[in-house]
Amino acid sequence: MREITDASFEQDVLHAAKPVVVDFWAPWCGPCRAIGPVLEQLSSETENVEFVKLDIDQNPVSASRFDVLSIPTVILFSGGVPTETLIGARPAGEFRRAFERFL
Repeated sequence: MREITDASFEQDVLHAAKPVVVDFWAPWCGPCRAIGPVLEQLSSETENVEFVKLDIDQNPVSASRFDVLSIPTVILFSGGVPTETLIGARPAGEFRRAFERFL
């Protein structure tokens, strides 16, 4: 998964040609590190959806714009619109079910 920034968010997510899953995270967040491998695995299983990460400490504007108050928060954007949101560490199956129509 590649890292994005506030500066690239509009282009990388809102104007993307395909759906994008954004992992709003921080390096100090244990649950964020726990779901990282789950999202990496989902990313490797599909080319229909792009998976990216946004460090909220370094990029607070995008997190604030989409009301990210707790991390990890994972939001799927389709056509530039947030369509699915999962907050907190979850089992792999929950992420898969939330995004399956796009995978």
